[in-house]
Amino acid sequence: MACSSLTSMKTHPRSKLPICLLLSAMLTGSAARAQPPASSPPGAPEASAPGFFYLVRTDLRDVLGAPRHWTGQQWEHFSLAVAGIGAAALLDQTVRDRERHDHNRFSDQVAKDFEQFGQTGAFGVMGIFYVTGLVSDDARARSVGADGLISTLIAGGIITPALKLAAGRVRPRDTGKTFDFKPFSGSSSFPSGHATEAFAVASVIATHYDAPWVRVVTYGSATLVGFARIHHQAHFLSDVTAGAITSRSANSVRAP
Repeated sequence: MACSSLTSMKTHPRSKLPICLLLSAMLTGSAARAQPPASSPPGAPEASAPGFFYLVRTDLRDVLGAPRHWTGQQWEHFSLAVAGIGAAALLDQTVRDRERHDHNRFSDQVAKDFEQFGQTGAFGVMGIFYVTGLVSDDARARSVGADGLISTLIAGGIITPALKLAAGRVRPRDTGKTFDFKPFSGSSSFPSGHATEAFAVASVIATHYDAPWVRVVTYGSATLVGFARIHHQAHFLSDVTAGAITSRSANSVRAP
């Protein structure tokens, strides 16, 4: 991830980045787990939609139980993901030191504007999609809101906190080391919760709206959420990488 290169730019725009661009931060892509709903026989009564908490429970079960059913290719992808986190860890000190000292008006503003979309801003985006879907009777927009919420609950509310607790990595602003792990100590740098949430919502949106421009805008924008956390010395590069990868495991997408 080359997000730290933003700080090398010398331009200093006078105004803040447009809010519409910030909203697009949630549009990053990943592969869908969508499965078409089973069709009912002609004349049969239409089955009622499953409840929200039923969907959360079902998706959580599927996510946690998925490794038991992985094929060789899926284990290969998992190995590549672990290798990617390891490669990012090799750059942790370099990136941390650069972002600690390389601040300017532009990079500071980008970090400030985008950071919120790894937390409350993400829920705002999901709410916009859901309300828009209700008002305009757009099933796809409603699905983005519901599926995005489920994904963030699983990835950001269950998986990532568990990993944080077990790893106990000290945040870069609180240590001079890059591999300072104190399991179950309350330290919570690894993985990045902001990156997890941003990419979880983003993957859902980009799955439903798979136009190439959406993926280009969303991948870059969601990466800026991770950049903000590195820039503010809240996470190492490998924390953000792990958060983005973790979000893929909870991509909850159903056909509208």
